[in-house]
Amino acid sequence: MSDTPPGWFTRALAITPQDRQVDVQGVPIHYLYWADDETKPGLIFVHGNGAHAHWWSFLAPYFMSHYRVAAIDLSGAGDSGYRSHYSPDQFAAEVVGIADDAGFGDDLIVVGHSFGGFITLKTGLLFNERLSGIVLVDSAVRPPDFKWERDPRRSPIKPKRVYDTFEEALGRFRLMPPQDCSNEYVLDYIGRHSLKETDGGWTWKFDDQMFNKFEFGDNMHEELAQLKCRVAVMYGENSYLFSQDIADFMFEVLDESVPFVGIPEAQHHLFLDQPMAFISALRTMLAEWRHSKPDRVMV
Repeated sequence: MSDTPPGWFTRALAITPQDRQVDVQGVPIHYLYWADDETKPGLIFVHGNGAHAHWWSFLAPYFMSHYRVAAIDLSGAGDSGYRSHYSPDQFAAEVVGIADDAGFGDDLIVVGHSFGGFITLKTGLLFNERLSGIVLVDSAVRPPDFKWERDPRRSPIKPKRVYDTFEEALGRFRLMPPQDCSNEYVLDYIGRHSLKETDGGWTWKFDDQMFNKFEFGDNMHEELAQLKCRVAVMYGENSYLFSQDIADFMFEVLDESVPFVGIPEAQHHLFLDQPMAFISALRTMLAEWRHSKPDRVMV
């Protein structure tokens, strides 16, 4: 177990982002923004289900050499507002909404983890003219005949409860889907940003009813095939949500120009397990995109 933050982690958090908010379809959407040069292209990180923008706070500064960076709180998460109804199209509009607010151009790159990868895919499909590429991070697109071990439409998020104290609530923080993570300093940091004070105590920021108010689609594999922007896939080699069969299927749907990057010794929450390996792999891939031309052929 590692509960003492290493130097790379504390140096990253010392670079304080701007807290920004923009209205998207009637709901305030919060995001974090890092920039040292307003002429650089935009890079947006999209969190997974039940997570928030601060899952990226210790990673984002490592991409500032070439990008202005933003991390979104999707509606129903973090410090953004809740909705009475959620949809993939509306989430994609939120991603583009913060891109507009930040002044990003049509060379935007979006990186999404898990459920956020689904939103990133939808953003690439609906707003291709705004993007130069998307990166799906342990976000599995499964075959239409995939045999589910559990109902995918059932939220992994349990109903929230209110805790008497902040310390009691923080002690209940767990990763979902569940997995071990030896970097306790990371879990402590994101756990502290996952809570809000409410009547009677402390509770989680996310909308625990989101999946009950969400429109699911059954054609992600078709949408994956329709993408016209650059695509890359990253996954944890020990992720039980991203098997080799799924990787093979996605590779067939896409084409040989799409890089598939496995992070060794990493599970589903791969950038919590192996943050420096994730940073290195993603920076290398983005550098290749900056110095090459797209060669995907859309039929």
